[in-house]
Amino acid sequence: MRHSTKLIAAAIAAAALTLLSGGQAVQAQGPIDPETWVYGPRFDDTTGGLIWNPAKKQLLKGKPVIGPTVSTTNQETMNETYCSIASQSDADFTWTEMQHSGVDWGDAWRMWAYAGSDQCPGRKAVPGARVAYTDEREIQHALDGGAMVLVVPTVDTVEEAREVVQWTYFPPMGKRSNGGSQTAAALAPWLPAGVSYRNTFNNNIVLIVMIETIEGVKNAAAIARVPGVHAVYAASGDIGNFSGYIEGDRPYERLISHIAKHTLAAGKRLCGPYSWKDTRSGYTCFLR
Repeated sequence: MRHSTKLIAAAIAAAALTLLSGGQAVQAQGPIDPETWVYGPRFDDTTGGLIWNPAKKQLLKGKPVIGPTVSTTNQETMNETYCSIASQSDADFTWTEMQHSGVDWGDAWRMWAYAGSDQCPGRKAVPGARVAYTDEREIQHALDGGAMVLVVPTVDTVEEAREVVQWTYFPPMGKRSNGGSQTAAALAPWLPAGVSYRNTFNNNIVLIVMIETIEGVKNAAAIARVPGVHAVYAASGDIGNFSGYIEGDRPYERLISHIAKHTLAAGKRLCGPYSWKDTRSGYTCFLR
């Protein structure tokens, strides 16, 4: 009887495994190994790759993408100021300045939520931010607040670029944590009803890395080729700061040309200051 019971139990277990998909069956037995783990279907994008981020739409079409800067620190008027900037007719995203301004994450979240509400009916630009540096906390704050264009400064190496991708994307592409956020409020004007933010985020985020130092220029080709990076910003001001030359000087122009050549060769968008929009070829992404 005991032998028969064991056989029945084994048969039931085997039958249960056959009902699972291949990946599930493999992972229901044997050692647990993150290197061989087959990611499950829970967060599959069932929309067929819907692009609802207007800045991403423009980027994919090869059209110019423009981000006006937001750096106001007047808490009494910052919501209205942000709404006005986000409502500019040619604005695709806002470049909320978190590196060189007194704006903190509480300010940014409040501004983005305000623009996503009925109190800012003319808003056109999706929230975006330049974080202070490559860091999980910085990037998580930006994305959980609703940023759909992420700009990361001073990326010097391919390893750093990969780290940026890691903290930006949800699994399986990255390691972004799934926690509390205000994305539903901040992105209400763009995220269609019934469409999951979590399941469609990876297809809709725009990730821009900035090359600003001599080391970054040296590694520009490898940085630009990192999967998940959509655009490279040739940092006009800091290229001068780190090189000791100004725009127009031959050494300066050599550095800028190197960034541009390798970014375009990698099939990525090339970003720069708005003043370069009609004066330098190849640029399709601008900060104003």
